[in-house]
Amino acid sequence: MTDEERDWDRPDDPAAVREALIEWYEDDHREFPWRRTDDPYAILVSEVMSQQTQLDRVVEAWEAFLERWPTTAALAATDRADVVGFWTDHSLGYNNRAKYLHEAAQQVESEYDGEFPTTPAELQELMGVGPYTANAVASFAFNNGDAVVDTNVKRVLYRAFDVPDDDTVFETAANDLMPADRSRVWNNAIMELGGVACGQTPRCDEAGCPWREWCRAYETGDFTAPDVPTQPSFEGSRRQFRGRVIGTLREYDDLDLDTLGHRIRVDYAPDGEYGREWLEGLLEDLAADGLVELETGPNGETTARLKR
Repeated sequence: MTDEERDWDRPDDPAAVREALIEWYEDDHREFPWRRTDDPYAILVSEVMSQQTQLDRVVEAWEAFLERWPTTAALAATDRADVVGFWTDHSLGYNNRAKYLHEAAQQVESEYDGEFPTTPAELQELMGVGPYTANAVASFAFNNGDAVVDTNVKRVLYRAFDVPDDDTVFETAANDLMPADRSRVWNNAIMELGGVACGQTPRCDEAGCPWREWCRAYETGDFTAPDVPTQPSFEGSRRQFRGRVIGTLREYDDLDLDTLGHRIRVDYAPDGEYGREWLEGLLEDLAADGLVELETGPNGETTARLKR
């Protein structure tokens, strides 16, 4: 028996645990439009948009994005600046996600003849698609994934089955519990459980948690869980000013540093704390992400423009 097999409290009747959760989910769950499709492109868009963004806010952006670019072919053929502009307009976080999504669509068209790869390993070959996103797309589009392990799932497993706060053990426990060939419904169900019934403040009875009879936390009243990372404040953050740079450069062919600086923040001062040095660092990050281009003229003055 390995350490991973010893280090969590396996239920005596895993089949009953699985059946209870799936029945609870199928009886009533939050309706998100990406749960009603098995289109891998639509699911990938939802997964990328959902990173550090509340799901209720994602719905409108997701629907608008797919209305504008309904297929990978449509997205691949558009100008990257338009995709980044959409991302900024909808406050979807780091703009490099838009860039990666655009490049992933181009890969699907050019390297896979317009057909998405179907396994987590193959999906990770797409630009910007890491293990979690690849597994989510494989699960929800192709019913071909491993157990998804996000913050909600960790919280559920930690409380219900005393799974220690260790990523390897979490993955082992999640995959042991998931029924074979049912990754689509299972991963949706266990994430729903963490989001609806087993949040930071649990709602066990109110939400009718289907695991109450097996749950260690419900039995003991100890609902501690691994710390949940907090989202840094958007106001005044680098994310906010990255978005302002992109939004401003969309309106102009190019801008010199000081003109750009004054347009994105009222307290910009060339030699101040938020001056040229600060702005150059911001622009260098955006250039490294392939979102802007910087050019130094004969007089040494730097100008910035969106990369086309």
